[in-house]
Amino acid sequence: TNGDHTSLELLIAEVVAKAHFFEDKLDVLYFETCALAISSRLPESIERGVEILSKLGIELRGGGSRMEACVQETKDLLSGYSDDEILNTRRMTDPTIIMAMKFLGKMETGMTQIMPESAPHVMLRIIQLSLSHGMSPVSPIGFVHLGSYIAKLGDISEGYHYVKLAHTL
Repeated sequence: TNGDHTSLELLIAEVVAKAHFFEDKLDVLYFETCALAISSRLPESIERGVEILSKLGIELRGGGSRMEACVQETKDLLSGYSDDEILNTRRMTDPTIIMAMKFLGKMETGMTQIMPESAPHVMLRIIQLSLSHGMSPVSPIGFVHLGSYIAKLGDISEGYHYVKLAHTL
């Protein structure tokens, strides 16, 4: 309810005020974005997530490029990896990148609902970060969405391949 969100905002403000480093605030900021989404304030939640990711040095390209271009860029990136290499990629250990992935995973779901033209950019960043920093529990979300975009573009078999890969991850 709105009253619960108001109480949460007060608690968040207290934690943010007392935290010494931005990284110390990430958990509570993540809960804030989740609470905004649950409170039917999804656009605000996404905007807040983009802002936080930017402070972490993770930029999302705008919705300027089409889904097809984003999917092709992701497929080109993955073409240098076999399924075994992807499945055996090390685990992500950097706590800041792990939190960034949580924000990206939450945003992918929200953007799919209200900003579908921007959602493929989140999928691309999830996969890029997974390949460069290791796999996290959020990594399969990127691969599932890649599979759904590929299937939507007409290649059901290849789309299913990435969904199965995500399931194995």
